[in-house]
Formats: sequence, structure tokens, C-alpha cells
Amino acid sequence: MGCDGLGTRAVASPLESARFGCSVERLTVHAEHPASFTMVREAVLLSAADVIVLRYPADRVDWFAKLALLGRTAIFADSLSYWRLRPGDGRRPESAQGLRTTTLTDAAAVATLVSEIFAAYGSHYSANPLFGATEALAGYQEWALRSAAEGSCLALGTAAAHLGLATLDEQGPRTEILLAGVVPEAQGQGLYAHLLKGIEDGTLARGAEEILISTQVHNTRVQRAWARYGFEPVSAVLTVHLVKSRRIIP
Repeated sequence: MGCDGLGTRAVASPLESARFGCSVERLTVHAEHPASFTMVREAVLLSAADVIVLRYPADRVDWFAKLALLGRTAIFADSLSYWRLRPGDGRRPESAQGLRTTTLTDAAAVATLVSEIFAAYGSHYSANPLFGATEALAGYQEWALRSAAEGSCLALGTAAAHLGLATLDEQGPRTEILLAGVVPEAQGQGLYAHLLKGIEDGTLARGAEEILISTQVHNTRVQRAWARYGFEPVSAVLTVHLVKSRRIIP
């Protein structure tokens, strides 16, 4: 969804469209793709979607002002910070008795953990009055359930309870952590590092070369945890919602 051999174009997002009750398209400009603003402008002008979720490298600092002149309401939705770890370089915590990471496939357990961990998460959806918090959380649950169905969902916990969750994209030489967190009542106890250790163990086992993770820049607490574990910041991406003006709620 974005830049490829066919050029730059916005691509329909049917799940988000159905969830939020308006037509949503996504357009992603990757740092390695030489997309110009002119190419993005043409893609925006060709789109009939109510909302275009546009993501682009943060170093293109002049784009937002230009996007605001394209006849849509431009909502600055978030800034994502990406961090990277080479498997084997993590500052792994000592094993804790009774604590383990296991593959989680139980749909009800996955949905419950996502609800507990991410209910108050301030994502790009929160910036747009067209997107409700309940529907946004349902989207994270759907996302996590897809990972679980593929065998790429980890639970951290004991024999008695699940305490944390991570969903992964494990294609090719990279493991990308999509969602990761610890339930609120277990936070502040150093458990998140054990969740990262479980992810690193799985990445090493399959011979992948890189672990990638991202979050909104305001989420400084988790970025401090990544830094302690050994992750390093590598890039930043901006998210802008381009909304047909008639769809904005007063």
C-alpha cells in the first residue's frame, strides 16, 4: 500500500472502512523509495476516499504544509519512532522462576489481553474525530488475532495467568514486533524485558537478522525500556490523515 513498481497510489483498507463507517485508504511512502511530493499529491488528488492515512519519513519536513493545500482537512495524527536490535545483542534479564513465554493461539485470551493492555493507547486513530476509541481497540484485537492465527503471538506469564502479550510479523530476515505490552497490574516489575527476551529467543531460533519495533514518540516509558534492553533508534515516520472536509465532525 503505497510506493511500488506501479507508482504511488492510495490503496483501499476494507477492514478500517467497515470498522469506522467511512471509506479509508492507506498511502505509505518508505524511506528507501524516492517518492516525490508531486507523486504523493497526484495520488491524493486521484483518491475518492473519505480518509487517506498517509505515512512518510519524518525528514520530509515541508510536506505537511503542502498537504494542507490539497483540498482536504489535514490532521497531524502521530510521529512514530522505530528502534532496532540485532538478535543476540540484547541485555537479557536473568530467568525468573515460573515465568515463561509461550505461543498463544486462544482467540478469547488474545482479545482480552489486547483490551487490558491497549485500552488507553494513544495511537493515530485518537487524533481523528471520525474514529472512535472502541472501534480502534477492536482493530487492534483483529490485528492481534491475525498474528495468533499465524502462530506469531507470544504470551508472557506463569502457569496461572497471562501477564503480557506480543504479536509479531516474522517474514524473512526480520522480526517486527507489532504489539507488545504487559497488563497494567503487572507493570513496573521488570516483566517487559522478559517479554523482549522471549521474542529475541524466537528470532535467534529461526536465524533472523533483525528485530524492529515502533511506537508513538510520546510513549517515552517504553522507549526507555528498549534502550535498556539494547535497542537503538533508527528512523521516524509521520502519520497524517487527509479527510474530506465534509466528513469532519465539529
